[in-house]
Amino acid sequence: MARSTLADANCKRSADIYKDVFYEFLRKCQSLAPGHKFRFKNPLYSMDSTLVKLCLSAFPWASYRKRKGAMKIHTLLDQNGCLPSFITLTDGRCHDVKVVKDQRYGFPKLLPDSIITVDRGYYDFNWFYSLELDRVSFITRAKQNLKYEVTGQQEVPKNKGVISDQTIRLTGYYQQQYYPEKLRLITFYDSNKKKELVFITNNFKLAASTIAELYKHRWQIELFFKWIKQNLKIKTFLGTSENAVMTQIWAAMIYYLLLAFIKFQTRYAYSMHELTRVIGETLMEHVDIIEVLRMKFDKLKILKPNQPQIALSLKF
Repeated sequence: MARSTLADANCKRSADIYKDVFYEFLRKCQSLAPGHKFRFKNPLYSMDSTLVKLCLSAFPWASYRKRKGAMKIHTLLDQNGCLPSFITLTDGRCHDVKVVKDQRYGFPKLLPDSIITVDRGYYDFNWFYSLELDRVSFITRAKQNLKYEVTGQQEVPKNKGVISDQTIRLTGYYQQQYYPEKLRLITFYDSNKKKELVFITNNFKLAASTIAELYKHRWQIELFFKWIKQNLKIKTFLGTSENAVMTQIWAAMIYYLLLAFIKFQTRYAYSMHELTRVIGETLMEHVDIIEVLRMKFDKLKILKPNQPQIALSLKF
């Protein structure tokens, strides 16, 4: 099939078709997804965005800077199975916090007792208070200019890296209006980075060391972005219209869910990268891919049709 044929199809077919397929298949994947690594059962999410650079002259709708184009992929990652439970696409200038506050972007209402970790791109006490009212816990890094008064002090465990665990109230003129309730401020020493980190949260139930570990676990969404950029076709596009780009990204995300579905269904023990390799090598072969994935590593040999002497060994 000619490249121009695909480009024309991506321009004409609504990207919403692929978006609807993505969310329909997401529900199937979520029913099979394994839980996160922590002992508690609360739903755990991370929210972030990644930038995809585009040529402004070819993609004039993707404004970012004066002479540069880009689009953002905003993602809410469910730590149960590392599934993207919400995705929206914007131009590169769209501020991260705008996506979670503006209802036009469709950010979902999280279930009570959920926990969400975000970086300082989402630092907005108005939004934080809306999470508090929905009984959702948030965890983020505090900014240095935070104005507050200490109203309480929790006991600090030994040898856990926790320096202080304080109950605070905001004193900044606007901040105290946006968030009138108490908050928790945790100072933690990261021995790997050799620096102190200050976290702010509305969760008073989990241990201070667990709060720090949860924020560290937010790194999973960075790994997710790295993986999709390295393994999916989302940096070069068949069409230049906004619809064509969104169609290609939604198609790539559907492929990611297909991989996740296979991994969950077969309980494949290795990484998504290795799963991609196996499927890529066997896609055109007359083999049962499910049976192939269930084989042990040392027995994973696939004979090509009509070539019984040629064995394809997959090295991991």
